[in-house]
Amino acid sequence: MNAASEQAPSPRPALLAHLRYLAGPGGVLPYRDFTAAALYAPGLGYYTRPGVTRVGRQAHTDFYTASSLSRGIFGNLIRAAAAHLLQTDNPAEHALVELGAEPGRDTFDAEAAPFARLETRRYGDSHSPPARAVVFANELLDAQPFHRFVFRRGGWRELGVNVQGDALTEVELAEFSPAAQALLSELPSDTAEEYHLDLSLDAETLLRELTASPWRGLLLFADYGYTWTELLQARPAGTARAYFRHAVSGDLLARAGEQDLTCHVCWDRLENVLHAAGFEAVEVLRQEAFFTRYAAAALEKLVTAQAGGFSPARQTVMELLHPAHLGQKFQFLCARRR
Repeated sequence: MNAASEQAPSPRPALLAHLRYLAGPGGVLPYRDFTAAALYAPGLGYYTRPGVTRVGRQAHTDFYTASSLSRGIFGNLIRAAAAHLLQTDNPAEHALVELGAEPGRDTFDAEAAPFARLETRRYGDSHSPPARAVVFANELLDAQPFHRFVFRRGGWRELGVNVQGDALTEVELAEFSPAAQALLSELPSDTAEEYHLDLSLDAETLLRELTASPWRGLLLFADYGYTWTELLQARPAGTARAYFRHAVSGDLLARAGEQDLTCHVCWDRLENVLHAAGFEAVEVLRQEAFFTRYAAAALEKLVTAQAGGFSPARQTVMELLHPAHLGQKFQFLCARRR
């Protein structure tokens, strides 16, 4: 195994001890296991540390999402689009289920209409939906642990993290971890030296588990991602990033447990999971296209409100739709199962 980065500052002692335990006698763990611990180790990970506000536009937060701009407006547009996409199915026969919402950051602000009821599932809750449901998640897939790969010396290598003393260092694994073995046959045999691929197989597992039970209705996931071809041909530095105090960084090992770690999802692979689970009308649309196509009436009502004067609602709509803001950066994965 070869060192591939400078040492990062030490994590908090409790998390460092947990990483040492996970690494075992060899002192090395796959990037997937490092990101899982840094994000979700009970009471120690970024998303599990108590009393921490992560989302919003305040100086002490790390990033903001579409729902944090205005829960009411974003939630209203989601409900309008979902009702449209259900087509002949009666929305009142479906529960509206939100997955992965942070406490105090629910998208729908306790409003379920025109659906039967609202269910909010936090981290650690069951993902199994009721028999008829509209299942929605905002930036849940990109928050899953991920693997890192690099093309070196004529072949793909999996990257890991070496826990040496109080420091973390990026290294090559001696061989692919068991979870990543099946991916080897899908990777191109020849590509540019030092080409990086970041991929969350956990996001695919989450989607398989969510669709394993025979519930029917609509799935809507808002997130950011690329196609398999784009990830393998157009992103030579990979897509893994860290977010801390609204600054983006490529130093994934710094501030372990205190900064968000994320990578773009692979839409093609997620679509394949949905097709295999019996979903139809599977598509990925940019956020602005999704709302203008499926929530046009609700958009028109917001845009024409307070005509001639400043409208906070209209300003929020522009941020949600404009390509320079969130309209192009985020996409919607949507699918139905009857």
